[in-house]
Amino acid sequence: MDVKDEDKSEESKKNHIAYYKSLTEVILNIQQEINLGVEPTIKNHLDERIDAVEKDRKRIRELFPEIIKEKWDGNTN
Repeated sequence: MDVKDEDKSEESKKNHIAYYKSLTEVILNIQQEINLGVEPTIKNHLDERIDAVEKDRKRIRELFPEIIKEKWDGNTN
């Protein structure tokens, strides 16, 4: 099986940062849904979705280790 090289260009970096921030919004939305008091089965499913999104965020952070935490969190330009 061929392994695809990750694109680390400036354009890719910009797109990954935007995607990362959208994943942060997804997590916040899921957490709000959990806070509404859902059934345990649904809560478990939502927790698993959060875990999957967190893994994707980690993959993106590892792809661009030179980016500081504040940039990922949106606290800097």
